[in-house]
Amino acid sequence: MMRRYCLLIFSLLLLITVHAQQLGQVTFSGASVFSWFTVITSQNVLVRISADGHLLEYGTEEQSLYNNGYFSPKLRPFGGATGTYANDPDTALNGKIKNIGVCYITYYSTKDYPEKVGKIKSVGNLTFDYHRSYEDVLFAGKISSIGSSVIAWYGSQDNEAYKGKLKNVGNAAISYYSSFDQATLKGKLKNIGNYPLQWTTSFAGSQLNSYLKTGNQRPLVDGVSYVLQ
Repeated sequence: MMRRYCLLIFSLLLLITVHAQQLGQVTFSGASVFSWFTVITSQNVLVRISADGHLLEYGTEEQSLYNNGYFSPKLRPFGGATGTYANDPDTALNGKIKNIGVCYITYYSTKDYPEKVGKIKSVGNLTFDYHRSYEDVLFAGKISSIGSSVIAWYGSQDNEAYKGKLKNVGNAAISYYSSFDQATLKGKLKNIGNYPLQWTTSFAGSQLNSYLKTGNQRPLVDGVSYVLQ
């Protein structure tokens, strides 16, 4: 009997782990500028979160009927139950989303460090932390970890072309073309972990432009999809 109970508990824990929230996407605009992190809930709802820990949007992705590689940039609204914090004694919480379906969201209170107040503290089982102001003014208040993934940003001492940009997501190092590279590539993504991005250049009239020629606009690196819009 005891063995049966232990097996049941193990199965439940495994089920919770499999269906837990996870960091699913990191999105860039123009394959250069960080846009948002996306956490995927146990109900497959996408929750988009800004660099400084604010909820931007939530819902589901709409895939093109004619192009399997294209998804609408804007999410389809979530049709399930949601709630908000209302009449809470802590003003940092009032009006914020409390739950999206069965996924509950918590926020740092007014009693926390100034760099954290009102920002997302957890999305389901995933906890968030933030860089402090004494570290570097360029990334003070930005996310420093999502669950077990350490989030790093380029700082004031780095090359001008990528100061303040996203540097690491967990073990995936992110590099960019510097100010010493071709002008049209300056600040654009060069590598995401072990995934290189390839660019091509062409003239539009008298102007030289660079275009991403890498076939996959959503490379999967260490279990996270990098969406290049």
